[in-house]
Amino acid sequence: MVSRHEKAVERQPEASVNVSVSNVSASMSVGPSISISSAGPSRGGLPVLTLANDSLNIRIVAMNGAIIGRRKGPYIQFFEQHSYVSGVHAQLKYKPDSGWCVIDKHSSNGTRVNQQPIQPDVEMSLNNGDILTIANINLQVIIR
Repeated sequence: MVSRHEKAVERQPEASVNVSVSNVSASMSVGPSISISSAGPSRGGLPVLTLANDSLNIRIVAMNGAIIGRRKGPYIQFFEQHSYVSGVHAQLKYKPDSGWCVIDKHSSNGTRVNQQPIQPDVEMSLNNGDILTIANINLQVIIR
């Protein structure tokens, strides 16, 4: 029972907050009642670039500026067992005026887009449906 001098405290329903952040895929809980989740770009954000090779169980959601390599970058787990992939092989970049591109970082076994070799330190545009080859690994380019 609540006296007239005491205020009743009502329990607020759990709140859920969804936040979208470009280039980040994460999920976390803050306290018992707030959940923050980001799973891709917001409206007006970057197009989502996915690189996929289903037979090798590779599915990468690109991050702007990320390195692809066997020893460096956020995708090490996909490439560390592939000896033809250089330690620092290539880099993914997004440019507002031209979209997603790949840059070879002086890799030993090269980077190709649709079977065409790209020169080191030269940006090569990526389009939906392209095949990006990192050394001897073919990755389908999916842009949404």
